[in-house]
Amino acid sequence: MNINPTKVEILLAERNMNKAALAKACGISRQNLSTLLRRGSCEPRTAGKLAAGLGIPVSELIKEP
Repeated sequence: MNINPTKVEILLAERNMNKAALAKACGISRQNLSTLLRRGSCEPRTAGKLAAGLGIPVSELIKEP
């Protein structure tokens, strides 16, 4: 699943969070979070965890074609 890393960075800034705090809120490792943001893709289940950690629907994370 392709996600928009820029959107995640914007949401982090709006929430005054760092990646370590987001990783903890999502229940994933900081390394995994960094990898998926660098790659711009992840498994659907991980996208769900990421969206839940940010408090948004998954659809807001999906990269537009």
